[in-house]
Formats: sequence, C-alpha cells, structure tokens
Amino acid sequence: MTTIQHSEPAIAKVNDIEIVFDTFGDPSNSPILLIMGIGAQMIDWKDGFCERLASRGYWVIRYDNRDVGLSTKFDDSGTPNMMQMLVASIQGETLEAPYTMKDMADDAVGLLDWLEIEEAHVVGVSMGGMIAQMMAIHHPARLATLISIMSSTGETDLPLPTPEALAILTNPRPTDREGYIESSVDGWRFLSGPKFPPDENIVREHAGLKFDRGIHPAGVARQMAAILASGGRRESLKSVTIPTLVIHGDADPLVPVEGGVDTADAIPGAKLIIIEGMGHYLPMVLWPQLIDAIVLHTSTIEIL
Repeated sequence: MTTIQHSEPAIAKVNDIEIVFDTFGDPSNSPILLIMGIGAQMIDWKDGFCERLASRGYWVIRYDNRDVGLSTKFDDSGTPNMMQMLVASIQGETLEAPYTMKDMADDAVGLLDWLEIEEAHVVGVSMGGMIAQMMAIHHPARLATLISIMSSTGETDLPLPTPEALAILTNPRPTDREGYIESSVDGWRFLSGPKFPPDENIVREHAGLKFDRGIHPAGVARQMAAILASGGRRESLKSVTIPTLVIHGDADPLVPVEGGVDTADAIPGAKLIIIEGMGHYLPMVLWPQLIDAIVLHTSTIEIL
C-alpha cells in the first residue's frame, strides 16, 4: 500500500471548547468525517481502517468527541446515574443533561468550519451515527452524504440492549491499566458476537493505547445522558434528503438491528445493508466490505 499521509493530532477551538483531531490522506481529496460512539476515542477508528479509506481517494478526518479522549471534559457538570436515566427515559420522563446530541453535532460542524470544509461525507458509528443524523437534521448543507452504522433513531419503542450489553456499558470499569485492558477484552468478546470474534491480542494492545491516552468514565455517563435527554429522531429524519446509507449487524446486542431498520425507514430513499453475524464492533475481516460500501455510496456525489 502506498504510504498515506497522517497528520499529528491538533486542536480545533470549537463552540468554546477544544476538539482534538487528526487526518489521513491528501487534503485536496474529498473530505470524509468519521464520528465515534459513546465513550470511544478517535483512535477507535483504527489507523489501518483510516489508511485504507484514505487510499481510496479521501481526506479522512477523525476526532475525539467532547468528554472523551483529549477533547474538553465537562467535569464541572457532575456525573449522571446512567441506569436511573435509562429507566426514566423508558418511563417517558423529561430528562436534563449537561449537553445534547445537537451540541455534539454542532461540535462536528465546528470542526468542519475550523478545517474550512464546506461539505463532507459523514460516517458515524453508534452514538456517532446519532450525531451524524443530528448534523443531517440541523446542518443539511454541510453533508454530501450520510452513513449511519450500528446506530438508531433513538425512539423508546425500539428494542433495548440485552442486559449483558447494557451492563458492559453502564457498570464501572476497572481504573487500573491491566484491569481496564482485561475488561475491554471481555466486553468486546461479547459485543462482537460469535461469528466475528475480535483478535484479543489486538484488543489488548489497543485498550492499552486508550488507557494511556486517558479514560474518562464520567464523560461516558454524560454522553449517555445526552443520548437519552435528546429523545428520538424518527419524525425529524423524515425531512432528510441527503443520500443516506445505513449499515447494521443482525447480531448487535447493544443497538439491536431494529434501530438500523428504523433509521433507514425514516430517511426517504435511504439504503440499508444488514450484515449477517456482525455485532457491535467493526472487525478487521469486515473492513473491505464496509469500505467498499462507503466508497460506493459516496463516490457518486461530487464535492466541489
């Protein structure tokens, strides 16, 4: 593979906070913004995935959402109880949170502003898909295409995560390095499903990188609060006219496949790809299929 340019991490001053990002590929290529999920750092878009995507003719941008990685933390806002908020959400109560999905979508648009990008392809995974959907709802002119992966409309009538998946997300994680690494292995072994088990050596190495970069459990709780307090998007998505691709695995225990189906049903003309056996994980063996799908969806839309 041709050597792909990879920038050093940099800071964008966005919405009175700092967002850390880096890029892969030639800045003269079509920009594609990658948005990660709850508690996930930008490096969870693995270097190899970004390099392969960049090699197909894109300028790939990844970043740490607020409250995770090296971006600004909101510790002054306190730490919500995730289980209490989830129960309250299911019961239809009005929830408050330090920030919302729209604020996080505004961060993504602010990063595009910082990079002087008028329009980009936007790919979001899990919570990142929700952020991308909010961008499409509130900032439609900034998206050339939308790709929502293992995500949902956020409606409360959709199936819930399995109890085991919910426990992985909400239970306290070990705060020592070795404990964090081993809990990551256990978590991804379950979330990825039996058909595409993770390479545990790769998971261990990557979890160590994340720990060394900085884990932030309170930020995960606030991001969960943002998801729940923002409510569902089914009706709002009906107005989206951006070319949309929805990708989901039928073995996802955290965001059941019905969430992806509902997303595709809500957005007029959206295409849906359901991958048999894929859980809530992007295994390396599926990278070629995922990247081919992204390229096929985005290559017909020219960014000027």
